[in-house]
Formats: sequence, structure tokens, C-alpha cells
Amino acid sequence: MKVTVVGAGNVGATCANVIAQKDIVNKVVLIDIKEGTSEGKALDIWEAAPINDYSTRVVGYTNDYSHTKDSEVVVITSGLPRKPGMSRDDLIATNAGIVRSVTESVMKYSPNAKIIVVSNPLDVMTYCAYLTAKVDSKRVFGMAGILDTARYRAFIADALNCSPKDIQGMLLGGHGDTMVPLPRYTTVAGIPLTELLPKDKIDAIIERTKNGGGEIVNLLGTSAWYAPGAAAAQMVEAIVKNENRVFPVCSLLNGEYGHKGIYLGVPVMLGKNGIEKIIELKLDAAEKALLDSSAKAVRQVMDVLDKQLVAAK
Repeated sequence: MKVTVVGAGNVGATCANVIAQKDIVNKVVLIDIKEGTSEGKALDIWEAAPINDYSTRVVGYTNDYSHTKDSEVVVITSGLPRKPGMSRDDLIATNAGIVRSVTESVMKYSPNAKIIVVSNPLDVMTYCAYLTAKVDSKRVFGMAGILDTARYRAFIADALNCSPKDIQGMLLGGHGDTMVPLPRYTTVAGIPLTELLPKDKIDAIIERTKNGGGEIVNLLGTSAWYAPGAAAAQMVEAIVKNENRVFPVCSLLNGEYGHKGIYLGVPVMLGKNGIEKIIELKLDAAEKALLDSSAKAVRQVMDVLDKQLVAAK
């Protein structure tokens, strides 16, 4: 079984490394546009195999998608970060062009692949890949919720001085400051979080989670890669092992949660076919209002892409 990771930057290389160490596929193909980058990082990961005791063969190629043929899953991390003076619309146009090109190349050689989008702006780039791939939306989805809930759970573990292994959390909505963490659906070894922490501390954790990406950028001067790469790898594992794991995933909604034709983070069951099922939680009025607000913000960004596509015709 083969998995392809497109983009050998920090996130893509980390994702490939984590997949290899899980030892769940025969081969990981790393693709990048920059000469030698994917080849060098793939070789480095492969040379770690005897040390870390895995057999997954990791290989890299420069912009040659023929080697990705018959991939079970493709992870797209390609794209540029927003630069000083670059508008949101410029960023969308630039990265949409990259994601479209990558998706076309991927589908040419692996028409049955499941596509996980990690490129930013996440929600709209997932939508872009879906429009380009022209396949069932259950096979095209985005990684954001797993990363966001990981940050949420890590911050809860800090507050309680407990293991993050015991924490289960859920959030909905777009990737960014409009995400909707759900304390009511958060537990620690089955104990509701609301019984363990006061509201003000939970609210502070939620705000930190919403700004989790920005916190890393402020510290490093660049975006995170260890947690995002591991999050995408966890999604790959759920698919190739047909685990039917329940994760928050950026998915196309068709009436669920009262929204249609929009990519939004919701809990899904992830298995061999991609999204096996979208799970609808019962939200109270406040939670629903937050989700609707998040959906409005995501829709505005999707509309920017739609207008750009119409103008390009």
C-alpha cells in the first residue's frame, strides 16, 4: 500500500516521517517542486528506519507524479504562507492555483485516492481540491479539527496536570479563531470537563486554542509543523487501517447542522472509504449560534474563491 505526501516542507516531511514510523504502509512517496528537497528528506527518514525499527520505504521525487500512481491516500500540504503586504484574496488565489495543479496531478495517477488537504486557508483549499478532483466529497476532506482538538486537549492537560491520553474533546467550525470548542462534549477519563474546571479557566483554554497557531508563529516566526504533521498522519492511519475513528474533520456539509454546500469542521467516522459518516451532535442554542457564525466566516472566504474562478473563465 502506498501513501503520497505532496509538499516536503516542515509539515509534509513531518507527516511522512510519522507515517513511516507507524509502519502501516509499504511505501511513502514525498513530492516537492524544489529540486532535491523531497529526495533528501525522504532519504533521511529512510536512514532512520533501522534505528526506529520500521520497514516503510520512503522515497522522494521532484515534481514527478508518475511515482505516486495508485496511492491509497494523498496528503496535500503544498502552499505559500501569507507574506507581508499580501491580501487574503491574493493568498487564496496563489494557493488555490497550487492546490488545483497538485490535485489534477494526483487524480491523473491515483483516481481512487482519498485526499487530505492541509494547505491554508484550510477550509477553502479543501473546497478547491474538491472542485478540482470532481469525486465524491467523502474522499476529499481537510485536516484541522484533529490539530485544534490536540491543542485543546494539551492545554486542558496542563491545567489539570494530567495525561492528555485521558482527555477526549470535540470542536466544530472553521480552522482559525472562529472554531467552536465544545466543553459540554469534553471529558477526562469519562468525567465531564465542566466538573473539573471552573468556567473562567475553560474559557481561557478555549481562547488559547483559538489562537494556538498564532502562539506558535509568535514564538518561532513560522507556523507549527510537528502537531499538524502528526495530525494528518493520524488521519492516514485511520483510513489505511479502516479504523472508523471518530475525528473532527473539515467536511462538505449537505444539510447537516443546517448548512449546505460548505466545507466545515464536524465530527465524522473516518475509514477505508474516507468519510464513512458525518455525525450530528445535538447543540444547544449558544453552540449553534457559534457554529453559524463560524460557517458565515468560512462562507465568505469560499465566496472569494468562487468569484476568482468565475473571473478566470
